[in-house]
Amino acid sequence: MRFITFEHQGRARAGVLLDSGAAGGRSAALIDGAHPDRPPPLRALEPSMMAWIEHGLVDLSLALKPLSPAPACLLPLADVRLLAPLPNPGKIVGAAFNYLDALAVGNRPVPEEPIIFVKSRRTVVGPDAPVRLAPGNQVTYEAELAAIIGKPALKADRDAAHAHVCGYAIFNDVSYSNMVREDCGFVRGKSQPTTGPLGPWIVSADDVADPHDLSVELEVDGVSLQSSSTSRMLFRIDRLVEYASERMPLDPGDIIATGTPAGVAANHVPPAWLRHGQRLTIRIDGLGELSNPVVEL
Repeated sequence: MRFITFEHQGRARAGVLLDSGAAGGRSAALIDGAHPDRPPPLRALEPSMMAWIEHGLVDLSLALKPLSPAPACLLPLADVRLLAPLPNPGKIVGAAFNYLDALAVGNRPVPEEPIIFVKSRRTVVGPDAPVRLAPGNQVTYEAELAAIIGKPALKADRDAAHAHVCGYAIFNDVSYSNMVREDCGFVRGKSQPTTGPLGPWIVSADDVADPHDLSVELEVDGVSLQSSSTSRMLFRIDRLVEYASERMPLDPGDIIATGTPAGVAANHVPPAWLRHGQRLTIRIDGLGELSNPVVEL
């Protein structure tokens, strides 16, 4: 199922986006996770995404699927504003140099083990929220599949690593490339404000048959600049969970940003650095579309 965080009448809370045709033919409706008549599996839970993740998104998905929600707890999607589905994540653990096509285009050696970094959770913004550029920098988009951690993981066994992931979302790891070069490291260049668009929802893991067989597309103003597949990942999600959890605890609500394919700004001639007035749009199979305007400060 598709789990969202939204704002309605000045109040933010979690909800569930219904599939087309569900709940009496409502093609764009959502379950208000705070409504008194919400489905029974939600009634004992605080209407926040973190509470739902800690309870278990897959468990909620399986419990909700056979139910017909009461009409009173439904809202039209057009009447709400979607926020980042996980507005206050824990850590964001990023994987660098993790797509074979990107390594080939950049003429980089293939790493023998994952290269990871931590991006500030305060970078996260939601659908349609602006990516605000500090002037005088070379800034790139990076379309990525985000894996949401649902169960604590410390030194997780690779064979069981998938059980620690509760869902998937689209992530744009906007990066200040000049800062990464200047610092020979990721911290500053990856953690500038508004550089973490996330959304438009989290799809629970039970509804993603194979996270390593999804098309990834990014457009800037309708022009395709990244087009690949998660099948081109070098280190798959189970290996990333295993590797990261060997070095730090992974907690419910953490995000693993699994890397970006070829086609980042520096791969184009001339380089396609982000500019004021552009719009970034990412599509990943089954996960929807994440779109954000670019605004220079």
